[in-house]
Amino acid sequence: MTHEASPGYAFGQLERALRTAASTTDGATRRRALAKAGRWQDVLDGMAGGTLRVGSRTPVAGTPAWVTLEVAHGGFATGRYLAEVPVRPDEIPAGAPATTDRERLNLWYLTDAGLAALRTALATETYRVEVPEDAALPVVAWLLDHGHAEAALDLVAELRPLLHRLRLAPLPGAAARPAGALVRLSTVGEVRENLRAATSPPAIAAMLETLRVWHPLFDRLVALWSETVDDELPRLTASGTVTGGWPCRTWPAGWSTRRAQWLADHATASARHTASTAHAHPKSNFARLHHALLACEHDSSGLTGRDVGWIRRALANTITKHGAPGSEPRAALRAIQAVVAARPTHAEVAAALAERLDRYPADGGLPEVDAVVEDAPAHLVAKVTRALEAPIEELVARNVITSADVLATVLPQITAQLMAANLEDDRLAALYAQTYAAFRRRRGLLLLDLEQQVRLEELPWIRALAPLRGRRPDTAGAARQTLTQTVLLALGSFPQAILPNTLLRELGALAKQAGLPMPLVEEVAADIFMGTFTEKWRTAAAVTSRVMAGTLYARYYTLPDERAWTAAPRPRWARALGKQTADDFAAVCRARAAEAQARRRSGSVAANGTVLEQSQILTTHNLAVLVETLGLQERLRETGPDLAGQVFTWAVRRLAGEDHANRQLIKNVAYAWRQAIFFLSFCGEAEQRAAVDRLGELVARAGLGDRFGPAVAGLAHVVAGGRFTADGRAGNGRRLLGWTTGPHWYLAADR
Repeated sequence: MTHEASPGYAFGQLERALRTAASTTDGATRRRALAKAGRWQDVLDGMAGGTLRVGSRTPVAGTPAWVTLEVAHGGFATGRYLAEVPVRPDEIPAGAPATTDRERLNLWYLTDAGLAALRTALATETYRVEVPEDAALPVVAWLLDHGHAEAALDLVAELRPLLHRLRLAPLPGAAARPAGALVRLSTVGEVRENLRAATSPPAIAAMLETLRVWHPLFDRLVALWSETVDDELPRLTASGTVTGGWPCRTWPAGWSTRRAQWLADHATASARHTASTAHAHPKSNFARLHHALLACEHDSSGLTGRDVGWIRRALANTITKHGAPGSEPRAALRAIQAVVAARPTHAEVAAALAERLDRYPADGGLPEVDAVVEDAPAHLVAKVTRALEAPIEELVARNVITSADVLATVLPQITAQLMAANLEDDRLAALYAQTYAAFRRRRGLLLLDLEQQVRLEELPWIRALAPLRGRRPDTAGAARQTLTQTVLLALGSFPQAILPNTLLRELGALAKQAGLPMPLVEEVAADIFMGTFTEKWRTAAAVTSRVMAGTLYARYYTLPDERAWTAAPRPRWARALGKQTADDFAAVCRARAAEAQARRRSGSVAANGTVLEQSQILTTHNLAVLVETLGLQERLRETGPDLAGQVFTWAVRRLAGEDHANRQLIKNVAYAWRQAIFFLSFCGEAEQRAAVDRLGELVARAGLGDRFGPAVAGLAHVVAGGRFTADGRAGNGRRLLGWTTGPHWYLAADR
């Protein structure tokens, strides 16, 4: 039996996008929301019409698995091919027929002239692979040039059904690549675009416009009317009565000229500056004096006595509050305001930084940032630093790489070069590296029935190159070194976080390149869990039982002996689907999950979560496999206490700073807790006791003793040699798990 995802999630996303589009006043936000709504409408239409089967690795009817699909959030394919785009004028090489037809252009590339254009692009590296399909025809050209005509013809035959739809040749322009072990999070062009999109909040823009434009105009307006007062300038008494002379009693020489100039300047300002409207309020001093000025070209004959009275009161209001025109109090106030107004806004500074970036290639990175970010505020420095090309360790230290997920986005820049290094031909290696990087940018699909994501080797043009790729000892050694450094960096920098699937994918590629096959297991979402696992979970569990035997981790989580992991007969449905399943492993996970299943709700998301959490416990979610394969035991003996301390500190801070009824919070803390216990397992008993003592102090200072004390007591009990009972209790202590089907003992709402 095969399964398909429910359209309920897609419908909810469509509703959310439409609500955003209807409620926002920002044009850019509305456009993005409508585009998102369009994608979700495509998903729903495809599911309803039978052209989309979400949950399959080939979700679009009649489409090979290797085609790069547009994938919405959550892994839902929309049905659109990312390489199916109109022909752009700049992608038609010199000598090619002017065309708007994709098939004609692809077929031209298979002519002598087209193949020559591809050879030139490969030789000069003046091409960009944005989606993996862009590399298909260049591979054909290379194969033909190097005596592999049969492979080239087979590849063309496989591509032929889609020549009319897909762009199969690269775009023009050299693709900048970080050198050696350097990586960047964003290109200069991406950062520059982001900076130029910066805007000031409306309130800030209005304030600055008032200070820079309308206050100076208002002071000139007050001075203009003050010239017409026959005595002392009007002021307010304590009781609010106006005293002093009257306006419109004297008309100095040149007054009409100054009036006309002011009105012209006001008209210009009104056309150019629209952020602030306070000056235009009909009851404001500015508006009253402005309207009176319009009716007073040469004298006050166009004004009533009431109008003159309002001019007098408006003058009295501002002169009493801020001083007369040219007076010291008014000048001092305007000087302070001028300092504020002179400060550049966030948007202005961002625009200035964008101009500095104009001298760097848009698709490259920055060799250094100091010259670009001089005098810039910290938040904009952080934006620019995203384009810095540097070793991964430096980007982590600079807080550019802030999580293991972000680490996974930059690692392909190194992996691509290592994977390509097995190709002897430099031109082909460069093409392979770009293709690898583009493939890693593909969004993963939502998969059911134990399906696997499409692998790079399934791309027909990459498969055609497989016989040409060897395994050079130097690249294998470099891959192992990169793999070890990345694992240590991820654990040392983000010890509280499990390794995300995106990073595991890169670690797996490096392990394969290094000749170190490892059973790395992915995180599975509870809402799509099918109730069983593939065989690599059992293999990873056997490694965990062996590596962690006799340790704190094994005692805390009551790990089975390595001998417990023996193969079980595969069920009939698994054999029918051709899946290599580990149903004995799944059965152990279900049995152990009973501890967290206060209410038996088999098949529910929460029940699935309790089973999946046990799968992570039994495999340490890859930590034991990585430690054994890479020989990291001694390193963890040195760093284990510090890593565990970092995790405990993180957990207590999160618990103290978040809503106690947040179920996701306790799940994340439980995952981090598991990692801390893993790290502590490589420490001596004295170090373990000291770590638990420090944890207890942190919990007490945070005021969490009553709530989180049972978890600390349970850990202390196991450190002292004790064990939990079958229900996860140890005296007044409790084993900390994240998922439950009923009330969790920690959460305030359930106490």
